[in-house]
Amino acid sequence: MSLLKPIKLTTRKVTGLLPVPDSLWTKLDLLKTLVQRDLAARYKGSVLGNAWAVLNQLAQLLVYTYLFSIVLKVKLSLGGLPTNDFTFGLWIFAGLVPWIAFTTGFAQSATTIVVQTNLVKKVVFPVALLPLVPICSAFVDSTMGIMLLVTFVAFLTKAVHGTLLLLPLVWIPQLLFTAGLGYLAAGLTVFLRDIPQTIGVILNLWFYMTPIVYPSSAIPEGLRFWVFWLNPMTIVVELYRDLVLIGRMEHWTEWGLLSLVSVIVFTIGFSVYRRLRPAFADVL
Repeated sequence: MSLLKPIKLTTRKVTGLLPVPDSLWTKLDLLKTLVQRDLAARYKGSVLGNAWAVLNQLAQLLVYTYLFSIVLKVKLSLGGLPTNDFTFGLWIFAGLVPWIAFTTGFAQSATTIVVQTNLVKKVVFPVALLPLVPICSAFVDSTMGIMLLVTFVAFLTKAVHGTLLLLPLVWIPQLLFTAGLGYLAAGLTVFLRDIPQTIGVILNLWFYMTPIVYPSSAIPEGLRFWVFWLNPMTIVVELYRDLVLIGRMEHWTEWGLLSLVSVIVFTIGFSVYRRLRPAFADVL
């Protein structure tokens, strides 16, 4: 415990220098506690505990590798990786990691208000944190997949790409985009309970509109522009593959668009949620 005290003191000094009000730090600490509780509740009572997060990610990697690389014998020539039976599985998995984090967080955030009415009706509780809990939990789970992906890439290439340090540039807009949609869905679900089912249908269609199980080069030239510029998740998927698999950033322009769209979506989603918030207790 003595080793942790200097770290805690240093953290307090750093946070004290930042121009952030104490109320915001309090809410962030509460959000961290809620996320930890949510993650603990998922595997509570199981023998393997949090190891299931790693096993679930590993199972998906092996299944997609077996299906596409061994059964369907799909080959992919990708710079930085050897062309073998495992490459295409890694390529698909690199797209699935951010996609699963996005869909899980987005879908679960839609019902966070209607299933926790006891917290919503408490005046002192910051209800704005509720939609963020499943989004952050899904993101934490996805880090297990990223660690597996980096491990297998390092095993195949005998190297670790320095571009991994740029991953936070993708994580921030990804979180903002997911949170914006999550706030919008959570607020609307209070008044229209069909929203969660609608999201399920939309996500099924969205999956096939995103180049996850097929390369973006397979999209007809006339449609490729629209798939990239109208589908932020396409950019997220391509950026993950750039940084983790290829080892170089090839979509800087698209990253700029993703950042802009993410800020706009978050602003709109949170604004709608804040406007609807006063009526939550009355409807529920």
